Amino acid sequence: MESQETPTLHAVVLAAGASTRFGSPKQLVRIDGRPLLHSVVSRAVEVAGHSVTVVLGAHAGELTALLRHSPASVLVNRDWQEGIASSIRAGMGQVPGTADGVLLVLADQPAVTTEDLRRLAGAWRRQPDSILAAQYSGIVGVPAIFPRWAFRDLAELRGDRGAQQLLLRHVDRVARLRMPSAALDIDRPEDLLAVETTATSKPV
Repeated sequence: MESQETPTLHAVVLAAGASTRFGSPKQLVRIDGRPLLHSVVSRAVEVAGHSVTVVLGAHAGELTALLRHSPASVLVNRDWQEGIASSIRAGMGQVPGTADGVLLVLADQPAVTTEDLRRLAGAWRRQPDSILAAQYSGIVGVPAIFPRWAFRDLAELRGDRGAQQLLLRHVDRVARLRMPSAALDIDRPEDLLAVETTATSKPV
């Protein structure tokens, strides 16, 4: 029986935003006693091992210190004000040539668990030529895994729409995985209430 190597994954955590609507760096918000960015990066590391790049921008000084002991690599995107596409481009510049896929993770989706990311990675490894994207609230979006054929497209993105452009452009090559947890993101202070409500409603 012919053995096939497992496709390799590099994770890019997008955390460069200024949190303007939140009013302070939301990446530092503590949920379950841990800063949000620390939790998100730890989950990415559990799925992709040491092959993780965290893209920072605004508040990079504070946030870099937070990741001092993380095995993830930290990259500061000086063009973060352009929008999320600039962070994806920066992250793509750090992807090793051995990677078969790139997992894009947002730093403000607190309810996405390690298990969610593992399910996404497992589904992608069964169909590694497809884009594997989370499906939630009637949309398809990030977290998502893009195979090597999409790397160039990712590296050429512009503006503030990010990977959504590619999901629409290559809709016939996108596989979807239900992930209701991805619908919850932190944009404004009141969004924290939804996070706390979700946490207290989870079974012990």
